[in-house]
Amino acid sequence: MRVTVTGSSGLIGSALVKSLREDGHDVVRLVRREPERDDEARWSPADGCVDKDSLEGADAVVHLAGAAVGDRPWTKAYRQKIRDSRVVGTRTLAEAIAAANPRPRVLVCGSAIGYYGDTGGREVDEKSPMGRGFLAALVRDWEAAAAPARDAGVRLVLPRTGVVLTPDGGLLGRTLPLFRLGLGARLGDGRQWTSWISIADQIAALRFLIDHEIDGPVNLTAPNPVTNEEYTRALGRVLHRPARLAVPRFALRAALRGFADEGPLISQRALPRRLGEAGFRFAHEHVDEALAAVL
Repeated sequence: MRVTVTGSSGLIGSALVKSLREDGHDVVRLVRREPERDDEARWSPADGCVDKDSLEGADAVVHLAGAAVGDRPWTKAYRQKIRDSRVVGTRTLAEAIAAANPRPRVLVCGSAIGYYGDTGGREVDEKSPMGRGFLAALVRDWEAAAAPARDAGVRLVLPRTGVVLTPDGGLLGRTLPLFRLGLGARLGDGRQWTSWISIADQIAALRFLIDHEIDGPVNLTAPNPVTNEEYTRALGRVLHRPARLAVPRFALRAALRGFADEGPLISQRALPRRLGEAGFRFAHEHVDEALAAVL
C-alpha cells in the first residue's frame, strides 16, 4: 500500500511508520517544514495547503498530528493551541482529501476517549453519549472537522485512543524514572479508572482499521481497564520496586492547572466493543503483561 501519515514524528506516528515500512509499504510523511527527503511532502494546516501528490494515489491517510495534550499546563493560550492543531488541521486535510483525484479509500483520523468525559466507574463504549469538559467538546469538533472526507465518499475511521503504554513517552515514559528509583506513586486517591493500550496493540489496531471495512468511532483501549492504584501497583511489580507513595490532588492541580482534572485525575472506563466485534485480537489484554512487554 501507499500510506500518507501526519504526525509521523510523534510517539504513535513514528511507531506506525516503522511498522508499515518493515512490511514493505510505501509511506509518505506530511511535514510542516520544507521537505528534506524523498518520502516527505509539505502541508500547512493554518494556510489550508496540502501537497496534492501526497494524497492522490494514496491507499490510506492516517492523521495523527496535534499539539501534545499533557506536556505542559493548560493556559488559555495553550488550550487554543491544542484545539487549533486538531480542528483546523483535520479540516484542512479532510477538504484536501475530498478534492483529490483519485481520492484515498480511507482516512484514519486520530481521536481520543476524552469524548466520554469523566465516566466514574461506569463502563462506556462507542455508543455512549458525549461527556462534559474541554476535551469532550474538543473531540466532538475534531471528529466533525473530518466530515468533508466522509461526505466525498472516503471511508472515515475515528480511533479514540486511551493511554498508550510505551517507555518512549506519555504517562509511562514520564513517570518511569521515578518508578525505577522506587518513588512510584498513585495519583490522587488512585480510584480513577485508566483505559490503556500497549504501543504494540495501538499500532496493530491502526493497521487493522486501515485494512478492514469499519468506519466511525472505534475505541483503541485494551479490554481490561484498571484503576490508577492498580496500574501503580502493577508497574511496581514489573520493575520490582516499591510504589507506595501518593501525589495529592492539590499538587497535581497546582502543577498541571486545567489538565489535571481532565488528564491524570479523570476516571475513564472505555471498552473496545467495535474492535472486538470486528475480530481484532489484542496481544496484551492485561496491564501486567502489557507493562512487562513494553519494558
